[in-house]
Amino acid sequence: MIFYRLIVSLFFLLLTPMIAIATAQASDGLIVPLFEDVTPTSGITSVYKGDWQYMVGGGAAAFDCNGDQFPDIALAGGEGAASLFINKSTKGSALAFERFESGIELNRVTGIYPIDIDADGITDLVILRVGEIVLMRGLGQCRFERANEAWHFASTDAWWTSFSATWEKDAKWPTLAFGAYINPKSEDNPWGSCTENQLFRPNEDGNGFTKPVALTPSYCALSMLFTDWNRSGTPSLRVSNDREYYEGGQEQLWHVEAHQEPRLYTEAEGWKFLKIWGMGIASTVFPNELYPSYFLTSMSDNKLQVLNGAKPDTSPAPLYKDLAYDRGAIAYRPYTGGDLKPSTAWHAQFEDMNNDGYFDLFIAKGNVDRMPDFASKDPSNLLMQRPDSRFQEVGDVAGLARFATARGAALADFNLDGKMDIVVVNRRENAAVWQNITPNAGHFIDVMVHQTGPNRDAIGAWLEVDDGNHITRREITIGGGHAGGSLGWRHFGVDSAASVKMRTIWPDGQADDWATYASDTYYFVQRGQSARPWSPTAGQ
Repeated sequence: MIFYRLIVSLFFLLLTPMIAIATAQASDGLIVPLFEDVTPTSGITSVYKGDWQYMVGGGAAAFDCNGDQFPDIALAGGEGAASLFINKSTKGSALAFERFESGIELNRVTGIYPIDIDADGITDLVILRVGEIVLMRGLGQCRFERANEAWHFASTDAWWTSFSATWEKDAKWPTLAFGAYINPKSEDNPWGSCTENQLFRPNEDGNGFTKPVALTPSYCALSMLFTDWNRSGTPSLRVSNDREYYEGGQEQLWHVEAHQEPRLYTEAEGWKFLKIWGMGIASTVFPNELYPSYFLTSMSDNKLQVLNGAKPDTSPAPLYKDLAYDRGAIAYRPYTGGDLKPSTAWHAQFEDMNNDGYFDLFIAKGNVDRMPDFASKDPSNLLMQRPDSRFQEVGDVAGLARFATARGAALADFNLDGKMDIVVVNRRENAAVWQNITPNAGHFIDVMVHQTGPNRDAIGAWLEVDDGNHITRREITIGGGHAGGSLGWRHFGVDSAASVKMRTIWPDGQADDWATYASDTYYFVQRGQSARPWSPTAGQ
């Protein structure tokens, strides 16, 4: 073991100068975003507390809970209470939040996801816990109440760590998928068997959920994502599993089709065995491509999975190739701080941080719990995507090189100035708040889509933006990341374009016509109506 570590350290030492040279050569022409650490003045005070049962989790949820369109933030507290902070920022101002007693102040919370379950136009919350999952119905004005009994939702006690949701065909309520970690009650405690993952489907009365369906085999899921990976119109469930605590397990892709039992994709269908320390999933569509790619976080061995050989006129198989190394997105060790041991990655999210028209990649990093074989000084990454779909690390130059033990995160335009900010949940330390102050960022448009009836937020829809240089596509999903997610504005950088063409492809496959939209504007897109521009200054 000592000899192995020596070889690994020498490899990293030899590779470091080459990475530095490649970064310097690639820096020409790139707008590097700039962030200011505004944690001390932001008003956010939240620590993800706890020992071994909280070594995973620590999620953040960004969503608007009071109707002013500025994203508010809810943070998991672990052994401490979860907390909600109302956004008090104004357009372009310093980020400012205020703690609010909302009803979500539960303890033992690992993750939080926003979703409008009952389609009343008010965002609800799914709260993952070490114990019982709690569904919280939004009451308006940032207040919530427990809805498990009213919605016929019966949760078992487990170590819940992941979540995703979809609306199956003609369903009035969503289908909810939950992933659990190890079973702390097993005889091999705490390193026992993995707990059963579960799928809750809506009942026939349209007022809640049926008894859960087991998603077995289950392999300690730390991230789940319903995603239409093949653009078939029916999302599948992707599950990322931690190989530390299972034998014979792997990453999973489930068929979840209306009125059918869920079943795993098989090798005969093209799915290949992949075994990682799976912790988070982030999806993106590269410029001018049709199908989504997936970044999978792990301990050192992060993956960037791109569909292999897929063509728009064929029905692809779920056969993926890893391009993390080829595209400079492997992020396998700290890029600064002098620690050469492998990194540990958690929440990942693709967003355009400099508005140049290409989705960049933020990765929250932090040691599991003083593990000696992995880096202790492990700053989060900011990988900027270049026009050739390669990535360049700029975390240190951008001002994000800190050494707190990160877990979950939320990227959102919190002060509605057209630039994406960052909130990161830290284990045993206060959450961090970074404001994007990039002086020369490109133009942007932000879009919020709605439809009447069930699935009001159009989960499963696609947004397509043509800036005259390339087409950028986004799938609207709930899930992925690590233990938290965002709901609300969907952000597109458009570089120097004064206007763009955009259309929405709704969850049932109906596509709007392409229409022209002005840059540097926020738009409400209501199905069947013309898009309505909105100003965070005028509030209309």
